[in-house]
Amino acid sequence: MAKSDHKRHSAKHKIDRRLGVNLWGRPKSPVNSREYGPGQHGQRRKKPTDFGVQLMAKQKLKGYYGNIGEKQFKKYYAEAVRRRGDTGQNLIGILECRLDAVLYRSKMVPTVFAARQTINHGHVLVNGKRCNIASVMLKPGDVISLKDKAKNIPAVLDAIASVERDVPEYVDADHGKFLATFVRVPALDEVPYPVQIEPNLVVEYYSR
Repeated sequence: MAKSDHKRHSAKHKIDRRLGVNLWGRPKSPVNSREYGPGQHGQRRKKPTDFGVQLMAKQKLKGYYGNIGEKQFKKYYAEAVRRRGDTGQNLIGILECRLDAVLYRSKMVPTVFAARQTINHGHVLVNGKRCNIASVMLKPGDVISLKDKAKNIPAVLDAIASVERDVPEYVDADHGKFLATFVRVPALDEVPYPVQIEPNLVVEYYSR
């Protein structure tokens, strides 16, 4: 395993262990074989308080999208509040518009961490122009594609061939051409989360 691949696997597994859930539904997640947290006291989990439940919901959502930093996540929340409609739904829509999220949804990379690395290394085009910022917000109709050099990366080919995930309806992927179109901003019930995501609890956390 390449060093960068090892780091991505370690990051995913560390988040899974800390939260005690298989956040991305991966078959090799360390929590598949145990239902308790890391460390010698991991089996002594107490019933969480309301605050603890809200905090866990926030950490799960941040972790799922590649462990987004608190400062940036709070900006997304503030934007979700500013927009009309349900704040929790708005927050999910904002997160799903991120370039790394759409690349992950397109199934051209195996993980959101791999999506971020692929973008950072300059392998991704947005509407035909190189983009190396994973947090760029896409709009419906935007087209992402991989540069020729990335089309032979084993992780990319393995991700496309994998049957672990399906491409959701709000992303139109053409794997033969290594491109995908962001069709629309999804509603919460359209997003294929493998675990229960509760943005309403995130709203409660920030509304304290």
